[in-house]
Amino acid sequence: MSAVSNIYPTAALQAVDAAHHIHPFTDTKALNSEGTRIITHADGVWLTDSNGNRILDGMAGLWCVQVGHGRQEIADAVHKQMSELSYYNTFFKTSHPPAIALAEKLAELAPEHMNRVFYCSSGSEANDTVFRMVRHYWDQMGQPDKKVIIGRWNGYHGSTLAGTSLGGMKGMHEQGDLPVPGVHHIDQPYWYGEGGDMSPEDFGVHVARKLEKAIDEIGEDKVAAFIAEPIQGA
Repeated sequence: MSAVSNIYPTAALQAVDAAHHIHPFTDTKALNSEGTRIITHADGVWLTDSNGNRILDGMAGLWCVQVGHGRQEIADAVHKQMSELSYYNTFFKTSHPPAIALAEKLAELAPEHMNRVFYCSSGSEANDTVFRMVRHYWDQMGQPDKKVIIGRWNGYHGSTLAGTSLGGMKGMHEQGDLPVPGVHHIDQPYWYGEGGDMSPEDFGVHVARKLEKAIDEIGEDKVAAFIAEPIQGA
């Protein structure tokens, strides 16, 4: 197929998509019956589909195009870097200037106690890494029984095995016999749906105490970490 995908009729693109592309978090049968929306290009906050409709990109891609589409200065910077060094790993006693410069900048922007960076390709991968790192940390500290990680029901921390387990989405847990052992979930701070007659402040304290109760019940000597979104939204 040509790289210029929008020269094809929408129906043709939908047919090929249905034949070969599995979409995430999607009922494939229902999607293929309805037909996918084909996005062909974008500019700023606006998307254009294969039928010429202009759509406001309120999701910013998948929350990752916050500065807008089609930013020429970003395209130029990416082109310049790829022309110089498109990729090299940092596994085998190597590094490179972009990785070093970005690590320095992130440490500068982060709170004072956060001074080192471990690069990942996604939030799911990052949380998988944290899952393993937390447990290994306590092993190294001579407390190998500290393995349990506490999360919240309906929290979202990714879609890999560890990420899904850390999250509290029960529908996702049903796909693959999850969560993995050693993950415990407590109530979510969802005042609108679960606060009852409590004020938001009182409900916040009530749910926070669920964490304290869980640590007491499991045992502080067995709890490795607590994971939570600053704003729970997924």
